[in-house]
Amino acid sequence: MADSKSKRGKADRSRVSGSEPYEVYYVARKYGVSADTVRKVIKRVGNSRKKVYAALDKM
Repeated sequence: MADSKSKRGKADRSRVSGSEPYEVYYVARKYGVSADTVRKVIKRVGNSRKKVYAALDKM
């Protein structure tokens, strides 16, 4: 993750940061699951946005 939140690029958009509550809550709301579920999925499959979304689609 970039040091400055104003410096965003492709790398930031392609990953879901489990340590940033707003990113976890966004994904949780999008899929209708709890934030804890999203964090568990991130730990299991990694922080790639594609992998996290694919895992949540299967649930």
